Amino acid sequence: MTIAGSDSGGGAGVAADLKTFSALGVFGTCVITAITAQNTQGVYEIFPTPPEVVERQIEVVLEDIGVDAVKTGMLYSRETMSVVSNAIRKHNLKAVVDPVLKAGTASSLIKEGDLAGLVDLMVPCAEVLTPNKQEAEMISGVQITNIDDMRKAAENISNLGAKAVVVKGGHLKASNVYDVLYYEGDFRTFEKPRIEVEPHGGGCVFSSAIAALLALGHDMLEAVQKAELFVDESLRNALKIGHGRTPVNPSAHLYNEAERFSVLENVVDAAEMIESNRGFLPWIAEVGTQVGMAVSHAVKRDDVAAVEGRIVKFRTAAKAAGCVKFGVSSHIANIILTAMKYNAEVRAALNLHYDQRLVEAFRRAGFTVSSFDRSIEPEDVKYVEGGTLVWGTEEAIKQVGRVPDAIYDSGEIGKEPMIRVFGTSATDAVQKASKALRLL
Repeated sequence: MTIAGSDSGGGAGVAADLKTFSALGVFGTCVITAITAQNTQGVYEIFPTPPEVVERQIEVVLEDIGVDAVKTGMLYSRETMSVVSNAIRKHNLKAVVDPVLKAGTASSLIKEGDLAGLVDLMVPCAEVLTPNKQEAEMISGVQITNIDDMRKAAENISNLGAKAVVVKGGHLKASNVYDVLYYEGDFRTFEKPRIEVEPHGGGCVFSSAIAALLALGHDMLEAVQKAELFVDESLRNALKIGHGRTPVNPSAHLYNEAERFSVLENVVDAAEMIESNRGFLPWIAEVGTQVGMAVSHAVKRDDVAAVEGRIVKFRTAAKAAGCVKFGVSSHIANIILTAMKYNAEVRAALNLHYDQRLVEAFRRAGFTVSSFDRSIEPEDVKYVEGGTLVWGTEEAIKQVGRVPDAIYDSGEIGKEPMIRVFGTSATDAVQKASKALRLL
């Protein structure tokens, strides 16, 4: 159950919570504490739900459906907090309390002077409290400038009654984001790269993900760990809508999971096309040819399917050495994920042995071709695992102003020269290569 305000823009509050519940496989119920008129740029009106109506919403859901975990968000007034906290205690509900004070647009979401009610009523009944930097400062009295301050704030809040506390560090100025969990006397720090987006609804998604995972039976540490990954995926696939902050996308997880089977099938088809076309055999790379494809919202290697062991020369044919799986090729994944940053529709690639005749065949076939020169690769990139392919792919894309159909490099000592062919799918990339091969 989510007990929170409605967001007419659909990016935060109950809307974000219910999307998160569905994406994680739990059935969501909702209690509306306030109706807001808001969008990505601000909150323009707030109409609080009468506390007795909030109470009745909770009671009728519990009477009929039942609740395994509850998440609270915008409660707005002390009167509503009193009703909600009483229900949590009365029914012994496992509550994830997101102490919402302001929207991401800085609009206040709590009645002036009612912060004390949040501390007195909601903090003590929290299974876990999930404040951001500002909220943690106001509740704990600790000025937060670093991780040690976050730990101190979390411990102070725990002393107010919360069983567990996650202080979110997204508002700290650092290249990485650090969240601190304090639970049963121990600290756990979660570190992740900062994503350059001004998010809307991220805190709602994080707390509702924890609630969903607790409802599914995960313990506190597992629930927070998995929620961290879930919100990261939601942030990386934030939706570019409206003219203000960017709504996070909790549905990205669901779409990725649903798409994985079709991606596997496409890569299997692509590998079989290479195996059955003898024209590919002379161009199979010495290190093996790989073909891969990413799901639409890919952010990591495990989101890219490829051939385990690659496609190799076997007697008089090309042969896949293993099955198609996700996460088996860092090289092709790095190339695809880099291309997707520039064009999200280019989700597949394959590599072939380099020969200038084949490069010219791609050009004659009408494809855009670009290249990169390993000799000018920066030293700080060369010795980073996977750094060369990311750098090289970006260099080649910048040369032509878009993701080309093929990128080649002439190699260097210990590095085989290679052509990488890009496509909207694995079979599309193979079809492009087949068209060029027919011209040789």
